[in-house]
Amino acid sequence: MNRRPRRNRATATSRGFLKETHLSVLNLVQPIFLVDGKGVKEEVKSMPGNFRMSTDEAIKEIQSCIALGIGSFILFPAVNEELKDTTATYSKDANNFYLKAFETIKADFGDDIQLITDVAMDPYSSDGHDGLVKGDKILNDESLPILGEMALAQARAGADIIGPSDMMDGRVGYIREVLDDNGFSDVGILSYTAKYASAFYGPFRDALDSAPKKGDKKTYQMDPANKREALLEADLDFAEGADIMMVKPALPYLDIIHMLKENYDIPIAAYNVSGECSMLTAACQNGWLDFEKAMPEMLMSIKRAGADVIITYFAKAYAEMARDGKV
Repeated sequence: MNRRPRRNRATATSRGFLKETHLSVLNLVQPIFLVDGKGVKEEVKSMPGNFRMSTDEAIKEIQSCIALGIGSFILFPAVNEELKDTTATYSKDANNFYLKAFETIKADFGDDIQLITDVAMDPYSSDGHDGLVKGDKILNDESLPILGEMALAQARAGADIIGPSDMMDGRVGYIREVLDDNGFSDVGILSYTAKYASAFYGPFRDALDSAPKKGDKKTYQMDPANKREALLEADLDFAEGADIMMVKPALPYLDIIHMLKENYDIPIAAYNVSGECSMLTAACQNGWLDFEKAMPEMLMSIKRAGADVIITYFAKAYAEMARDGKV
C-alpha cells in the first residue's frame, strides 16, 4: 500500500502538526441572561450551570470569563410580565434594566470586551412573538420601526454589535439605516440569517419566559426542511449590510453553516443553542457521555463546518479546559 493515512496519526505530535481545524477561545461568545435587581443569581432548571443574573452578578461572571480569555458576550433580558405589552414599549424605556446593564458593563470594561445585543420583540411582548401581532398574523413591515427603535436604544447604551434575531424581512437594512442616520455607523450587525423554527429552543424560552402565548413562529422562522432558502436569506442580509451572518441552531444545521461559509466572504457565526447544550449536559450527568471529550468535539464540529464565531453556553467550560491544557 502506497497510501497509509495512519502514518499521519501515529503520535500526538504528528496529529497536532497536521490538524486541519483549530478552535480558539477567541472564537467563542458567552451568553448571559440578565434580570432586574441586585444580588440575583438563579439557576435555569432546564439549563444546568446557567443562571439568570442581575447586573452586579453578571459583572462578576464577565470578570471570571475575561480571566479565561473570553472577550465576547451576548446579553439577553428576562423581563417581568407586568412590563410587557403588545408593542414592546419597555425595550426602549430609559429605565430598562437591560439598557442600563450595557451602560454599566461598558463603563467597567470598555473595549476589553465586546457586547452583543438581542433585537426581537418577544422578551418584551405580551404576545411572546418576535414581531407585532394582529389577530393571527405576525406583521412584518409594521414591526420594523419597533425593532429599529430597539436597536438604536441598545447602540446608545453602548452595544458593540446589534443582534437582530426576529427574522422579519428587511430588518437588517432598516436597522442599518437607523444606526447610520443616528451616528452609529461603527456599530456592527450580527444577523440571525438562517434561524430555523427549531425544537431545540425550549430551555432558552424557560430562561426568559418568552414562549409565544398563541401559535408558533413558523411563519417567520425557517422550515427545518429547507436548505436553498438559507441562500436567499443570506443574499438579502448581505445586501442589506450585515457584518456577520449566523445560523441557528448549529448541530442540526452544519450543512447550512458550511454552505454559507463557502458562498460569502464575511464572517459566519453559529449558535450552539440551549437545547443542544442541555441535551449533552443531561447525557453527561447520566454517565452516558464524557463531558470533557464530547463537549469539545461538539464545538469542533461546528468550527469545522465553517463557523468563525460560535455562541455557546459551553464557552466558559471550554476556556477552563484550554487553561488546563485539556484541549
